[in-house]
Amino acid sequence: MATTPTSPDRAVDDELLSVLDEWQVAIVANDADRIGSYMADEWIMVSENGITAAEQFLAFVRSGELTHSAMQRVGEPRIRYHGDLALLTTRATNTAHYQGIRYDADEWTTDAFRRVDGRWRCLLTQITAVEK
Repeated sequence: MATTPTSPDRAVDDELLSVLDEWQVAIVANDADRIGSYMADEWIMVSENGITAAEQFLAFVRSGELTHSAMQRVGEPRIRYHGDLALLTTRATNTAHYQGIRYDADEWTTDAFRRVDGRWRCLLTQITAVEK
């Protein structure tokens, strides 16, 4: 499997970044169905709280326990390709509300995307808080 630092075609990088941006818009819209459409069935998020599976994350959104009012990429992303797998690392800021408590976050995220049936779907999201 070949590894390339960036796509031979910048349009592929732009497509992947567009998918990430659209996913963030869906998260801020608190639309669980749209959020889930960007995730592979086996998606997990790894954070300081451990592992959260897609169905658990989406259930929090559907119940209204978890909402987001802001989310955006900050700075330049790093994209690496390994065949049909892409690793996208970027810094993101967001404002979340969990069980009525506001959380402002500044995080490094790495998302593992795989092209499935012509669409990029996220397999895994790793979150690391930016040191204050």
